[in-house]
Amino acid sequence: MKYDFIIVGAGLYGAICAHELKKQGKKVLVIERREHIGGNIYTECRNGINVHKYGAHIFHTNNNDVWDYVNGFVPFNRYTNSPVANYKGELYSLPFNMYTFNKMWGVVTPKEAMNIINKQRVEANVTEAKNLEEQAISLVGTDIYEKLIKGYTMKQWGRECKDLPSFIIKRLPVRMTFDNNYFNALYQGIPIGGYTRLIERLLEGVEVLLNVDYLKPENKEKYDTSAINVIYTGPIDAYFDYRLGALEYRSVRFEDEELDIPNYQGNAVMNYTDSETPYTRIIEHKWFEFGKDVDGNDIPTTIISKEYSSEWKVGEESYYPVNDEKNNALYAEYKALADKEKNVIFGGRLAEYKYYDMDAVVEKALNMVVNIDR
Repeated sequence: MKYDFIIVGAGLYGAICAHELKKQGKKVLVIERREHIGGNIYTECRNGINVHKYGAHIFHTNNNDVWDYVNGFVPFNRYTNSPVANYKGELYSLPFNMYTFNKMWGVVTPKEAMNIINKQRVEANVTEAKNLEEQAISLVGTDIYEKLIKGYTMKQWGRECKDLPSFIIKRLPVRMTFDNNYFNALYQGIPIGGYTRLIERLLEGVEVLLNVDYLKPENKEKYDTSAINVIYTGPIDAYFDYRLGALEYRSVRFEDEELDIPNYQGNAVMNYTDSETPYTRIIEHKWFEFGKDVDGNDIPTTIISKEYSSEWKVGEESYYPVNDEKNNALYAEYKALADKEKNVIFGGRLAEYKYYDMDAVVEKALNMVVNIDR
């Protein structure tokens, strides 16, 4: 055996595992299917702007140890996520807060806002939320649901809101204050210089092979026989060649444009919540560093990315797991197969078929390494 561990995937989970195992004196090899490290948090610098190639990622956490850990590799800026919702040219604050309620209804106090929400909940006859539509109405009423949630969610998931589970919308913060901070977390920011710099620091001194598809039979046999253990971070169903069927995901297509102007929308994230606009949001990448690293007006151009949500097909990039009852049951069957695999550890978003915030990925990777020999 040439290696103690082969890690399949050079994303955040795999990079942390590689770093920590190397620190323990283990011989580690990282295999990555793509032509770059970083997975979906990969960023690349274009004309002085760090572009999030696979969509926006904002690190946020309440965990002091996790925050100290990532800042030990690269300092983070003070970016605060305050998206804007655009409904046919009407602009509203996200998360839903008193600015949103004032724009929607003209109210100025939390009590007035709650009275309207409660009235609309009663009129819609929502008691116990059985789906996303009812959950949204119970949280913010029918007006906000119709304008700012319904169209966006249908584009994002490709399904009617009443056909989606209620837990999806529970991540959306609703506040009776004038707080525009989407993530109510103690720490929040983006690595100065981009996420690729963080992954590079994690992988310093680790052997990495790019453009290698571990799941090709000839590759899998070769690498499995050269390592004592495998840490697999790819799709769990792909590992088993989809023998039980494919788990469902939503995919995302990005259209990038470099514009010969210094400022396109004045904000990093703008969601388009009507159903007629084909994309879900526009990201203006330079504003992820607004107020800290780069004064956007010093860069004469800007780069935007339009995001189009789409149905996922085998072979495409997997973004959001569809954690409905049917898919969760199928995942449980794959998990039972995974538990029988000798010397293979399945970890991370794709291998566990679960959406994780980045701080949870860090925590899970660190815990996995600590407990690996127990």
